[in-house]
Amino acid sequence: MKTVKQILESKPSYFNVVTPETTVINALKVMKRENLSYVVVMFEEKYQGVMSEKDYSRKVILEGKNSTSTEVKEIMETDMPFVDINDTSDKCLAIMGTFEVRYLPVLDDQHFRGMVTLHDVMRIALAEKINTNTLKLFNDNY
Repeated sequence: MKTVKQILESKPSYFNVVTPETTVINALKVMKRENLSYVVVMFEEKYQGVMSEKDYSRKVILEGKNSTSTEVKEIMETDMPFVDINDTSDKCLAIMGTFEVRYLPVLDDQHFRGMVTLHDVMRIALAEKINTNTLKLFNDNY
């Protein structure tokens, strides 16, 4: 079982950060450039929230808002659960399931350290499952 710290260390640096005043269209351009489905919203080096493609589709497109004039702060999620760098991937998965979220901000002593995604924890769970099954097959045959 991996810790959040190990997960973050295995990921590349993030460049998907915007300010609350960034327009939604510009946030979408950052998502496209970084090939991610979310941006982290920061103000003066402090975590503010997350804007995802889901927020865009539900709070801009479906509400008839304009992505060139709507600012990220109008649609971002600010009340997401978060994890600590010492938490485990299993705890992340449990929190994601409980709160029905795909992203978990990592805060260490109130400082933003990165983001753990559902994809991150699913990859770990799958790798652990494969390793367990491989070990079981090996032990069963020898």
